[in-house]
Amino acid sequence: MNPLHTPLVRPAPAAARPRLVIAPGLHGSGAVHWQSWLHGQVAGSVRVEQDAWSTPDLDAWSERVADTVAALGPGPHVVVAHSFGCLATVRALARRPSLDVAQLLLVAPAEPNRFGAAPALPQSRLAAGSCVVASDDDPWMSATQAHAWALRWGSDWINLGNAGHVNVDSGYGPFPLAREWATGALDRLAARPWRHAA
Repeated sequence: MNPLHTPLVRPAPAAARPRLVIAPGLHGSGAVHWQSWLHGQVAGSVRVEQDAWSTPDLDAWSERVADTVAALGPGPHVVVAHSFGCLATVRALARRPSLDVAQLLLVAPAEPNRFGAAPALPQSRLAAGSCVVASDDDPWMSATQAHAWALRWGSDWINLGNAGHVNVDSGYGPFPLAREWATGALDRLAARPWRHAA
């Protein structure tokens, strides 16, 4: 064959692959926190790392969430957030609506008014499907307030009862509900027919 007529072979584009992104709250999630457990349970999951875990800076944290998701490339992806990480996550999606996120699990969101963050958060239905998980005795946000945000965001709602802040102090090392929700969301996204189109 004449080498001048050899067809150009281009590599196939990388297939979109849904990934799990874990967004911790203040002080990060230690080794025995359910988010660290979840990280080890779901292959390919990534964790958002903040520069200053003890400084709740909504804009800086939301940028890091957005950058972490964007670095994964095509998704759509799933985010599981906790406490202040929930606020950073919804702020990230509001600031960068092009982020390829399809599902959010927002566990024990922190009270936005404690941080002067309420005006910066979305005040209507989120672009991604979402579920807010709260408890009746969470010291960081009452179930009533968490439910009000869930309604505002168009989120599904789960009340765990007396589960505190759904953290290590509340007895949440392993958290099967989070694993089942995350793996179910990832499986549904991976199975969408349009993802396999030529």
